[in-house]
Amino acid sequence: MKTEYKQRLPHIQPLGAAFFVTFRLYESVPKSKITELKDKYEIEINIAKTIKDLHQRNFEIFNLRKQYLVEYDQLLDKIKGGPMYLADQSIKDILKVQLHRFDNDLYQLLCYCIMSNHVHLLIDTSIQLEDKHDDYQLEMQYKPLDSIMKSIKGPSAWYANIYLDRKGQFWERESFDLYIRNEKMLNNVINYILENPVKAKMVEKWDDYSGNYLKIES
Repeated sequence: MKTEYKQRLPHIQPLGAAFFVTFRLYESVPKSKITELKDKYEIEINIAKTIKDLHQRNFEIFNLRKQYLVEYDQLLDKIKGGPMYLADQSIKDILKVQLHRFDNDLYQLLCYCIMSNHVHLLIDTSIQLEDKHDDYQLEMQYKPLDSIMKSIKGPSAWYANIYLDRKGQFWERESFDLYIRNEKMLNNVINYILENPVKAKMVEKWDDYSGNYLKIES
């Protein structure tokens, strides 16, 4: 089963991993800005791929992807123009329905933050490995991250466009994803996601923001 694919940047998606995903509205960032950022990191990642030691190579590539995420997020936060549909509470609610729709089925929905023009999402897909007894069953039933994102983005775009009385592309096709390697990283990502609106000075506490969600285990 394919666990890596490439669009503008490589996507590494191990089976059953937890993923930090950032996706944004279509045309929410000027193409020149995002192309400049992607080209910069593609060059650096290609250089890192020449490192002979496998462990060091993977370590360097992973760190570059984390650095890219930080710069990507900073770029999104700086944008003051373009579509801001997600600031509308009704659009937030439309997206929330689709995010929660697959919880406890395709993934455990750990947390998310819906900002004005982009979304941060943390999911754990290991639930899909339960009750899979052989490779054939896994091949037939497992839904990888890129398919999961299509299942979220497609219906949410359709309903949002109806609400907004608009036509055309709603989401940028490519999402940015990073798989979670350990519990420390998991906790750091949760904090990073939930503190987004606080950092943007939209609220004083993360749980005052209507676009934030954190799964609380009972």
